[in-house]
Amino acid sequence: MSVLIRIPTPLRRLSNGQEKVEVSSGSLESVIDSLEQSFPGIKGRLCDDQGALRTFVNIYIDGEDVRFLEGINTQVKDGSEISIVPAVAGGMN
Repeated sequence: MSVLIRIPTPLRRLSNGQEKVEVSSGSLESVIDSLEQSFPGIKGRLCDDQGALRTFVNIYIDGEDVRFLEGINTQVKDGSEISIVPAVAGGMN
C-alpha cells in the first residue's frame, strides 16, 4: 500500500509540479527516502545533514504534527496522508 504526500508550492519544482505524490508506507524516514529517489534534492529541503527534520519544516501525518509523535521515526500507516508545511516567518514592525 501507499501513503499520499501533499507537496507545498515552494517544493513543487522538485516534484515536477506535482501537488500530490504517493510512496510506500513505512517510517517517515523511509517515506522521505522514497521521495528523494523519485525527486532528487527534496530530502535536503526537509532534513539536515544528520538526517533530522529541519526546524523550519512542519510535517503532519493525518493532521498530527510529527514533532509530537516520534519525529522522523514515526510510522506511517497505509492510506495515511502526509502534509509538508514550510514555516512562514515575518510580521509587522
